[in-house]
Amino acid sequence: MQVRKIIAGLVVAGCFAPGVATATNGYFQHGYGLKAKGMAGVGTATAADTFGGANNPAGMVWVGNRVDFGVDLFSPRREASRFGSDPTFIRVDGTADSDSIYFLVPEFGYNRMLNPNLSLGVTVYANGGMNTNYPGGQIPAASACAGFNPTGPYNLLCGNGRLGVDLMQLVIAPTLAYKLTPNHSIGVSPLIGIQRFKVDGLQAFDNPFFSNSPGNVTNRGHEWAHGFGVRVGWFGKLSDSVNVGAAYSTKIYMTEF
Repeated sequence: MQVRKIIAGLVVAGCFAPGVATATNGYFQHGYGLKAKGMAGVGTATAADTFGGANNPAGMVWVGNRVDFGVDLFSPRREASRFGSDPTFIRVDGTADSDSIYFLVPEFGYNRMLNPNLSLGVTVYANGGMNTNYPGGQIPAASACAGFNPTGPYNLLCGNGRLGVDLMQLVIAPTLAYKLTPNHSIGVSPLIGIQRFKVDGLQAFDNPFFSNSPGNVTNRGHEWAHGFGVRVGWFGKLSDSVNVGAAYSTKIYMTEF
């Protein structure tokens, strides 16, 4: 029985896999803080704003008392298509464009100097803006999808109605930074992670054959998870024109959805 499931899974994957795939930047931003974004993501060895909790916590002690706000307008255009199936029996070819094309990704930072060598602040940043929302109805009821889901017409994965995934992440990073010497500092940021996830349109996989938890696979609304990690960093001024920095982040250990 296990071998039959593996073979069936490979057949399904082969039928539904697209021939060509392209990608955007993905869920993670190429930089945190508008200044870092303007320098292709550079942030570990710069101390320009209050986004050290996302880049290098040690840099916060160099920026003084300040508040920063930022927001990105992210507009990825996604299309999914499948072609080459048997038009007389399989009939699972189709194309769909995601209706979700505009996303606002905010960020916020605050820093307060407790004394000339010690600062306390917080960085709040987000990942996301890549959720998909494909309309259904591309595949007719008289197709191979009827073997997995008896109710048609279908979306591109043989489900009903809209097909899509929504994943949003928010990280809150309280940050403490300290100057060891006039030219060197260290910092630490506990990372508090919050995630939200939703999936729709996977009815063809919501059964005992494909899932260990049938009835909980799709169209269940948003689920939430949270977790904790830590980021540490060092920042050094070697000269008036040369700065160096290093930062390390642990995995954020999340609860299950």
